[in-house]
Amino acid sequence: MSSTGSYWYYSNIMERTLILDCNKKINEKVKICGFVQVRRDHGKIGFLDIMDRSGLIQVFCKGELLGDLHPQDVVCITGTVNKRPENLVNKNIPTGEIEISAEEIEILSKAAELPFDMGGKDLNLQLPTLLDFRSLTLRHPKVKAIFKVQEAILKGFRKAAEDLGCTEIVVPTIVAGATEGGAEVFKLEYFEHKAYLSQSPQLYKQMLVPVFERVFTVAKAYRAEPSVTTRHLTEATQLDIEVGFIEFEELLEILEGVAVKMLKTVEEECGEVLSEFGVEKIAFGSPREAGKIPRLTLREAQEVIFKEFGRDNRKEKDLTPQDEVDLCKWSLEKHGSDFMTITHFPTKAKPFYTMPDPKDPEYSLSYDLLFRGVEVLSGSQRINDYQQLVDSIKNRGMNPDSFEMYLQAFKFGMPPEGGFSFGLERVTMHVLNLANIREASLFPRDMERVDVRLSQSSKVKSQK
Repeated sequence: MSSTGSYWYYSNIMERTLILDCNKKINEKVKICGFVQVRRDHGKIGFLDIMDRSGLIQVFCKGELLGDLHPQDVVCITGTVNKRPENLVNKNIPTGEIEISAEEIEILSKAAELPFDMGGKDLNLQLPTLLDFRSLTLRHPKVKAIFKVQEAILKGFRKAAEDLGCTEIVVPTIVAGATEGGAEVFKLEYFEHKAYLSQSPQLYKQMLVPVFERVFTVAKAYRAEPSVTTRHLTEATQLDIEVGFIEFEELLEILEGVAVKMLKTVEEECGEVLSEFGVEKIAFGSPREAGKIPRLTLREAQEVIFKEFGRDNRKEKDLTPQDEVDLCKWSLEKHGSDFMTITHFPTKAKPFYTMPDPKDPEYSLSYDLLFRGVEVLSGSQRINDYQQLVDSIKNRGMNPDSFEMYLQAFKFGMPPEGGFSFGLERVTMHVLNLANIREASLFPRDMERVDVRLSQSSKVKSQK
């Protein structure tokens, strides 16, 4: 075909219109492309709900056009945009005042028969089924909405980090040793050597403080924890910030500020989703306290637990899950805040790089941020003196030679610095009040699953 003919051919193809843009094309002919969500037959006519990346729209069809269409078929529909009668307006969707009267339906791809109903407002499935059919269930509007909220969390975090003057960095996930010095690491064969999957981007972001002063990263973290709970994954996403030339009180101000900016972004961009999930607006703090997030040391928090809730955990080195729930209840009631900052955990319970409090070295300049009953952030002021850091590594029974590159950054000058890390899936889970953290991960990994259930995978292999 000549170039002239080719140009004529393509110029006469109707361009696709996104569904949401149909609101601006009343009485015009359009072509939309998307997925059949629902089919409703009424004698010789029928209706389709079609969804694309921008939204959902109702399409009116004469019976002969419907054929054997069913949910998840991929189609292009040409037709005219009409206003709906006043009594048929759907106020629950942005295109609820219009519909398309179909003139032509082109099937781009047929879907197999669905294993369950995808047309309801909620997808009422047991968690294993929800995950076994993940590539399908992610298409459901309410499941998909979880990850639009997660996108807003990421956007808010990046914006807050950039406002602080942080440089975004990308760090390795294959590492030479255990970041935290613990046993909960995934080992892997690395050619003729042993390596590990990173527990945290911690050491790398610290090494980059002398380079950029302020850095942030979105990184994967791997924990070989032999447990199955509603709040743990073996592969999680961390939102990390590290800041140089800073002291403890400033760090507290920064972490709380980032948390507030991040979640205010969610409210601004995903208000409709939050309403759909029936979650209450986030409480950022009592006006009488200028929106301040309450802060308590660990021991002060345990005194609150003892006096207000009758449990005596005052000698424990950490908060229990129930402590976190009750402290957030107390914070909301007394201070109008869904957040609470807990500081000064025992030095021995924290990683080797955590700075002991000079006033009381038994406790550290560390902190957790609680949100709606769970810890979603942890961090600390770091040890920045080379010899003190080497001694801390040795005191934990580790070999400084295993941290050669990391220690090199401190040997050649490290300013006072510190940082913190949010768990992306945990934040998502508690913003939306989800029952299980796996719902807040696109493709969750745990002891029982790597895409498919490992028990099923083993069964298939044994049958081969």
